[in-house]
Amino acid sequence: MRSVLAAWRLSRVTLHLLHGMAVMTQFPRYDEAARHARIRWWSRGVFHAMGIELHISGTPHPGAALVVANHVSWLDIAAIHAAAPHVRFVSKSDVLRWPLLGWLIRNAGTLFIERERKRDAVRVVHAVAQALQAGSTVGVFPEGTTGAGHEVLPFHANLLQAAVSTGMPVQPVVLRFHDHGAAFSPAASFIGETTLLQSMWRVAAARGLRVRVQLLPPVADEQADRRALASHLRDLIAARLKD
Repeated sequence: MRSVLAAWRLSRVTLHLLHGMAVMTQFPRYDEAARHARIRWWSRGVFHAMGIELHISGTPHPGAALVVANHVSWLDIAAIHAAAPHVRFVSKSDVLRWPLLGWLIRNAGTLFIERERKRDAVRVVHAVAQALQAGSTVGVFPEGTTGAGHEVLPFHANLLQAAVSTGMPVQPVVLRFHDHGAAFSPAASFIGETTLLQSMWRVAAARGLRVRVQLLPPVADEQADRRALASHLRDLIAARLKD
């Protein structure tokens, strides 16, 4: 039965992805508010199609800010967009190879970083700083990779320099995937040698999977020290995961 359920959910989410691509081709006709409304609708639809309950708490910062979140799943961007559709993300260039999702992520205004090239981080920091100064909100995953969900990996401080240099606030976001039997569901784990398709199948086959998105109050970096800021943000998110 789980295989039938998973296949049905994956067929639904595939149709939803195709619909999203069709909607995105019309984005040049929409104003900013209309684009954000459609991104929120589409992102929430992903969780509905996959049979995942979505719970959101907190309020997005109304002005330009750097959004910082723990990284668990390929669903993380959709989870944050369901709460804050105006966020532009920084993502690894690897996601461009993801079928359908890669196209959508690229056309949503994502900034891509080639992590194997150390100098590319400098370019992306400048691009993020320019986006913040222009009034955009940019989202990053400072762990640099996905974790198991129950703990937060060390934060890389490089991209936080964009907020430090521009004096913009940083809003922490906590992502937790759980189910009836586990505070941190293994079904959402996207680590090790797990492929995207394998992870999608596990998620689609899961029963009672839920995701909780907590938007914490923004943090102002008064010390102008990106490493201290990274440590503080990691501690904030880790503490909420223990609640």
